[in-house]
Amino acid sequence: MMTRVGLGLVWLLHWLPLSVLAAIGHSTGLLLYVLAHERRRVVLTNLRLCFPDLPDRERAALARRHFSAFGRSLLEHGILWWGSHARVLRMVRIEGMEHWDAVRGRPVILLAPHFVGLDMGGIRLGAEYRVVSVYSKQKNPAFDAVLYHGRTRFVMPDLYSRQNGLRPVARAIKSGLPFYYLPDMDFGERDSIFVPFFGVPAATITGLSRIAALTGAVIVPAVTTQLPGGQGYVLHFYPAWENFPGGDLAADTRRMNTFIEDRVREMPEQYYWLHKRFKTRPPGEARFY
Repeated sequence: MMTRVGLGLVWLLHWLPLSVLAAIGHSTGLLLYVLAHERRRVVLTNLRLCFPDLPDRERAALARRHFSAFGRSLLEHGILWWGSHARVLRMVRIEGMEHWDAVRGRPVILLAPHFVGLDMGGIRLGAEYRVVSVYSKQKNPAFDAVLYHGRTRFVMPDLYSRQNGLRPVARAIKSGLPFYYLPDMDFGERDSIFVPFFGVPAATITGLSRIAALTGAVIVPAVTTQLPGGQGYVLHFYPAWENFPGGDLAADTRRMNTFIEDRVREMPEQYYWLHKRFKTRPPGEARFY
């Protein structure tokens, strides 16, 4: 019931101008910082691990900015789910398209790290292009239905459950569909190796290197940035990586994490710190959460 009420509120708010919606989202995020004790602890733990030299006061301020950015993106999802096609195009602009154009005709993996604007970039792509992506089915049916609607309401993508494995994804990539890939979360030990993320061993899936090797795909990073106030978002494509995969699975995975670290340093409040990124630990190592 609470999920339906929350979704109804997001639907009502999506009619507001983006500047007003951003202000409400900012306040919502700060309220969540106060009320969501468990998630606040996760965020502060992640920030302590990744930025150990940052004073406690500055880490707390960064955590508040993260909740603010998250609150904005939470409410602005209403535009993705129910806004017009034209409004979605206005809210999320694309930069660096020449980097994707440069590899057109080749299999492509769009590396999309978990920043708060991740869905904005994904649905913006889906407003004009057919892509392939992987999703995790949500436990709440109402929320799952809204997420699926948002991701399929414009150009129907090829969506595969994580449980389907790599084969259907590889076939779609080889057929010419770009793969919008989100490989930077802790999914446990399966298909993962421990490589550093901000100097901390992190269970990291090796799919980026393995899929690229299997399909001959090039990697074009696609990072979405949340802009101040009511300015929306920018989906930015980066130059295609050269010499990837390099034949060393661990080195390839470290390369991915290093790229993500560099983007996090540019906008640390926008990385998805609410996730327990270091939940899976090497044998014998104590838990962080």
